[in-house]
Amino acid sequence: MQEKPLQGLRVAALVATDFEQVELVEPKKALEQAGAKVDIVSPVHGEVQGMRHDEKADRFHVDVPLEQARANDYDALLLPGGALNADALRAVELAQDFVQQFDELDKPIAVICHGPWLLVSSNLVNGRTLTSYHTIKDDIRNAGGRWLNVEVVRDRNWVSSRQPSDIPAFNRQMIRLFQEHVAGRQQRRAA
Repeated sequence: MQEKPLQGLRVAALVATDFEQVELVEPKKALEQAGAKVDIVSPVHGEVQGMRHDEKADRFHVDVPLEQARANDYDALLLPGGALNADALRAVELAQDFVQQFDELDKPIAVICHGPWLLVSSNLVNGRTLTSYHTIKDDIRNAGGRWLNVEVVRDRNWVSSRQPSDIPAFNRQMIRLFQEHVAGRQQRRAA
């Protein structure tokens, strides 16, 4: 049996509630098919609500409460969007600390749609190039970031995408970025 490219990788998927469901479900499925273990991490306890645009969709079990999550326990971070989710999450100081730790440790971060709002509120966007849903481009630019209107952008340890229609390209680049992280980790262990 062939080893999967992300075998053993641990990914935190950070959401509040009312997130864009497809932006969690499809990347999570792609990561798991590649061998990663994905935990839903949230400041909300119990379950979180997925959305299909402005309509309630499915509910999801929270694997790890945010106050118990540690960046050191994970290899990578996934930030799904959804305007309500991202707007709530950006105001949570523990969420800001969590993403700052990932970035300080140079761990990969995959973010889509409104998800970059948390990066803006965490003071991480200055000097970075990324994309997002078009309605938050001014927030990114005002925070010192460079915003591009393309389906996917890679900038060092980040990969970003605009919206659900970009998910296939987002998933490919996310897996490639996370794979590079795994390869780098293996090289460091071998050295």
